[in-house]
Amino acid sequence: MNHSSTRHAIGLDLLAKIEGQRPAALEASLKDIAPDLARLAIEFAYGDIYSRPHLDLRQRQLATAGALAALGHARPQLKFHLAGALNVGCKPQELVELAIHMAVYAGFPAAVNTVLVLKELFEEKGIRLQPAQDLAPSGPASLRSSSRFERGWAGLQAIDGHAGERVIAALQDIAPDLGRYILEFGFGDVYSRPGLGLLARELVTVAALTALGTAAAQLKVHMHGFLNVGGTREQMVETVTHIAVYAGFPAAINAALLAKEVMAERAD
Repeated sequence: MNHSSTRHAIGLDLLAKIEGQRPAALEASLKDIAPDLARLAIEFAYGDIYSRPHLDLRQRQLATAGALAALGHARPQLKFHLAGALNVGCKPQELVELAIHMAVYAGFPAAVNTVLVLKELFEEKGIRLQPAQDLAPSGPASLRSSSRFERGWAGLQAIDGHAGERVIAALQDIAPDLGRYILEFGFGDVYSRPGLGLLARELVTVAALTALGTAAAQLKVHMHGFLNVGGTREQMVETVTHIAVYAGFPAAINAALLAKEVMAERAD
């Protein structure tokens, strides 16, 4: 068996775990127009990238869903990978939380569109998810009972540390209300919600911002945040590498160079 056929076999095995079936729908859908594209996708995306260490399939599907939700222009692939996330062990409520989380970084249209894709997917799979009303923030009782601003400030410090504090401080003489909204909504309302842990939220955030490619400063802040909440350097670099499949090599290269800066800053 040559190297290409080995990569193809590995890719098919991993794709089957994500898709939940054999043969791969990708091969069937492209066989009469671009069979080489299907082969390249299976060999590179699944045979080379998905088979790498440091991120498991569940983490890779969360990162993929976050990136595709943020980009907003690949609905069929978003639906495929949300279904794949369920197939590899993600819970339905985690995916709803991922969609809500996207409101902070890609806007409410992206969040709403992702929720509607999930609604369609859940109906097809017979998943009945009871919407949670007025979810109480997670964490210590003192934080749960605090104001949105206080909860947000505590969350910002815990996740992004001094890097996040500097962002808020920089807004004080130009757009102080924007800084307040970041704290109250982003961290006080969204990050404090149960259903998706902080490490997963930062993984998804790094993936989404890498894919968008328009917010280098914020991506660096959240790379620090990812490491602050327990992510490893290897996982951070692997997330960036993974996103090359979905947002292209330029986006991944730019994010890798930012990751290099983050590591250097933390080494000082």
